[in-house]
Amino acid sequence: MPTPPAPAPSPQEIVIPQQVRPLSGQLDTIPTFNSNSPELVQTEGILLSTFPQNGMAQPAAHLNFGFNGRFDLFAHHVFRAIDADHTSLYIGVILYNPSTQPVTVDVLQAASYLSQPDAPFVQLPPAIENPVGQVYAGPGSRVMSDILRGRRQDIFPAQIVLQPGSYQLLMNLPIPTTGLEPALNGRSTLARLRSSGTVYAASLALLGRRAADGSEQAPSLNDWIALLQTGGLAGERDRAPTPPDQGGQIIYGRVAGVAQGSRWQAQLTDQPGGDALQIPAPGTAYSYALSTLRGGRMGTNQVQAAPMLVRYPDTGYEANGNYAIEYNLTLPLVNPTAEPQRVSIAVQTPIKEDELSRGGLRFFDPLPTQTFFRGTVRLRYVDDRNLPQTLYVHLVQRRGDRSVPLVELNMAPGTRRLVSVDFLYPPDATPPQVLTVTTANNSAPAQ
Repeated sequence: MPTPPAPAPSPQEIVIPQQVRPLSGQLDTIPTFNSNSPELVQTEGILLSTFPQNGMAQPAAHLNFGFNGRFDLFAHHVFRAIDADHTSLYIGVILYNPSTQPVTVDVLQAASYLSQPDAPFVQLPPAIENPVGQVYAGPGSRVMSDILRGRRQDIFPAQIVLQPGSYQLLMNLPIPTTGLEPALNGRSTLARLRSSGTVYAASLALLGRRAADGSEQAPSLNDWIALLQTGGLAGERDRAPTPPDQGGQIIYGRVAGVAQGSRWQAQLTDQPGGDALQIPAPGTAYSYALSTLRGGRMGTNQVQAAPMLVRYPDTGYEANGNYAIEYNLTLPLVNPTAEPQRVSIAVQTPIKEDELSRGGLRFFDPLPTQTFFRGTVRLRYVDDRNLPQTLYVHLVQRRGDRSVPLVELNMAPGTRRLVSVDFLYPPDATPPQVLTVTTANNSAPAQ
C-alpha cells in the first residue's frame, strides 16, 4: 500500500520583540453610507435607508440622515439562490432630493464588481506587482484597487441631477447565480460622491422578475420606490453585536448605518508635529497598528474603527475593519547614524491581541490556511538611484503572516527618505494589520 502523506505540521508561534505604535492623526469627518448587513441577503427588503421616517410604512427601517457635500457610499452583500429558477437578486441604490431646488450629485470615483465572473477568489502569490489593476482576488480587492487609482467605472454616470422632490437610481445591478455551483455570488461597491445640497440614500434588495418571454428584468425605479416606502429590513439578520461595555467574547456584528470617516491621513514622526522618523536601530523594528478595533488594539490603546453616526440596533456599534476607508501614511525616514543602513517596509498580519502578551508581535510558521487580507497597497518613494517610484503591490496574507518587504532602501549616513503608503481597507479582510519598519543587522554575515 502507498504510504499516506505526512500530516501538515501544526503552526508554531514566533515572537518578535518590538514596539507597536498607534497611528498619529485621525479619521476625517466625511460620512460613509455603509451597507454590509445582512451580508448574506436571503429576503427582499431594505438594506440601509437614511430617509426620514415620516410617511414610511415601517419607520424603524429608516435612519433619518441627510448627506450634503462629500460622502462615500459602500455596499457589500452576498446572495445564495433561493429558488430553482435561480433568479438574480438586484441591489438598488436610490437617491432623493427633499428640497425645492435641484441638487447635483457628482460621482467622483465609483466601482462595483461581482465575485463571479468579475473578480473570483483565485489563488495568488503572497505579493505580486499590480501596475494596472489587473491583479485581484475577490470583488472587494478589485473595487479598492480601482478607487485607489481614482477610477470611475463606466457603468456609473459622472453626474446625477435630482429635481426637487425626485428620486433617481445611482445603481441597479444584479447578483446572478445561474450556472454557479454552489449557487452563491457577491457584489462589492464603493462610490465617492459630492452633492450640492441635502440628499437621502437607500440600498435595497429585490429579486429579478421574469418577463413573458422568460427573460429576467431588473426592477424599475417605481419598484424600488414602492419597496422603500412600504418594505421592512431585508433578512436574514446577522448576529447582533456585543455592547461595547460588556466583557467576554466580542461579537462585532456586521455594519449597516452611516459611519464617520472616509480617510485616515497621517505623517508618522518621532514627535507630534515633527518632520522626521528615525529608522530603527540596526537589527530591530517598530510597527504602526492598522485598522485596530475593540479587542484588537495591539497594545496601542487605540481604536481606529470609525464611529457610527446612525445605525440599526442589531448591527455593529462601530465600522469594525474600516472597510473601504483609505489610509494615507507618510514616513519621513531619517538615518541618524554614521553608517549606511538597509531599511525595509512591510505590511504584516500578526496574531490579533488587545495587549501584547509577550512583549512583541506574534506570528505563525508555517502559516495556517485562513486568508486575512487581500488587497493592493501603493508605495511612493525615491529609490537608491534618486529616482521617484510608484509601486502597486497586491498582497495576500494569512493569519500570523510576517510577509515580505515591499520596499528596501539603502540609506547613507545622515540622509532622509520620504515613503508614502496608501491603501483602502478591503472587505473580506480581517483586522488588524501593522506597518513595520525594519533596519537590517549590519553585523550579520553576508548570505
